[in-house]
Amino acid sequence: MRRSDATPVVTLRTIDSNADIAEGLTALAASDPRLIPVIEQSRPVPLRRSEGGFPGLAQIIVSQQISKAAAASIWERTVDHLKTISPDAMLAASDEDFRACGLSRPKMRTLRAIAEACDADFDLDCLAAMPADQAVAKMTELHGVGRWTAEVYLLFCLGHADIFPAGDLALVVAVGDAFGHKSRPDEKTVRAIAEQWSPWRGVAARLFWRYYAVTRRDATPA
Repeated sequence: MRRSDATPVVTLRTIDSNADIAEGLTALAASDPRLIPVIEQSRPVPLRRSEGGFPGLAQIIVSQQISKAAAASIWERTVDHLKTISPDAMLAASDEDFRACGLSRPKMRTLRAIAEACDADFDLDCLAAMPADQAVAKMTELHGVGRWTAEVYLLFCLGHADIFPAGDLALVVAVGDAFGHKSRPDEKTVRAIAEQWSPWRGVAARLFWRYYAVTRRDATPA
């Protein structure tokens, strides 16, 4: 028998609909009963899928470390000013263009670096077919893209089902509150806790962002 040289195709689970959220919540409740009261208090847990590709990543970069209201305003000005959100448009934009949109110098550098990478051979779409840890490692090779940015992009723009951005402050606070921690747990602790929610960590992240919004009367990250 002749051996096939074809590379096996790996199909990764993605979160694409509210039905996927419901399935994930059911699985999480069964695997970790501590989550049952969190789920009951947090309904409905939103899907929160966003545009992928360069525009999706650019919007996450623009939204870093500022409020949702500020992020929405700056992103609207960026879209209005540049007309199209593409690598070519970013590379053609001047410093004055970026400043008119309200973008800081570090964000200008990051957007240009990502645009240059995508204009060369970096394929954001191919990340959807990679296991999450490999996709995160690939993304963090880009200038200005850290683990949080990579995980949020993969979670919300590509729908990876098994990602928990444990470095997010709202998630750290929410997990600590839900599980009765006397002091705020660190990222390493939260990441270890989230491991038991695999392969539905992406739904668990949405759950705890929603729990934070409900209990802290605040908004989830931009």
